[in-house]
Amino acid sequence: MDKPADYRHTIELRPSWQTRALNALLRLSARRRVSQESDVAVLRRAYEEIDARYFQVAREVLRTPVDCGGVPAEWVTLPESRHERVILYLHGGSFAFRFPNAHAALVSRLCRRLGARALIPDYRLAPEYPFPAAPDDCHRAYRALIAQGLDPRNIVLAGDSAGGNLALVTLQRVRAAGEALPSCAVLLSPALDCTMTSPSMADYDGLDPVLQLRTLLVLRRCYVQSPQQYIDPEVSPLFADFRGFPPLFLQAGSSEMLRDEAVRAADKAHAAGVDVELEIWPEVPHTFQVAAFLPEATSAIDHIARFVGRRTGWGDAGA
Repeated sequence: MDKPADYRHTIELRPSWQTRALNALLRLSARRRVSQESDVAVLRRAYEEIDARYFQVAREVLRTPVDCGGVPAEWVTLPESRHERVILYLHGGSFAFRFPNAHAALVSRLCRRLGARALIPDYRLAPEYPFPAAPDDCHRAYRALIAQGLDPRNIVLAGDSAGGNLALVTLQRVRAAGEALPSCAVLLSPALDCTMTSPSMADYDGLDPVLQLRTLLVLRRCYVQSPQQYIDPEVSPLFADFRGFPPLFLQAGSSEMLRDEAVRAADKAHAAGVDVELEIWPEVPHTFQVAAFLPEATSAIDHIARFVGRRTGWGDAGA
């Protein structure tokens, strides 16, 4: 039997009772039917109402709206945040939805562990603004940070799901423009292949408590206007040239539909000589890190902080 690649790590633990309960609840309530006739704007408002009702941000977290290179954004800071340390966080939501409280809460936990502050761009959403509006906005936000005099070695690029896609596309654009790359990137259950041909897409359709293939197919058409674009590396960054990328850290669930996109990306990064680590967590739902009450989420944040601390040189991070 071949020895497992040393950059791949399967987290050896039994799923917590909280994870099992959350999966059951999600299967009952979270997945909404989305069809070609669905009004995405109406669904977006419904999700934002859920986000406002059920996700709380700690009182000491300061959220400050800002214009970042023409892109509306929000700074997330805590009393212990150091000005020079920045996480540029690109939120998920199938390129069509936003969850302001959920992502601010997640990012604040990362900031607390890393002694950093975070910028969350409110990039334009599909279908009103299809590709390339979102990557245009994310690259613009990165450039605005550099224009403010921030040292790119003190910038961490991160994103979940569709935000993981945008993070890799932003790295491509920064590299292509000859701009300074960030210190590292963190990708949480990234959606990296618009062709949707990874084995886990079929294996876990109907079993994944959050995602459904038929919904993803509808939302793909909202974001990408032509099937000919599906293999464009700016749409599906799995097909990009990974050479020269900064260190990458990926996490995904063992039984989520997007699992193999993270695995394939880690394999490709390793083959290109990139410093990469991949963690597969047992039976956790898609972007489980958002659920702060999960023991696995707390441990996952610890692992992210450890990786980032080592790659940035932030001596007190990840301790």
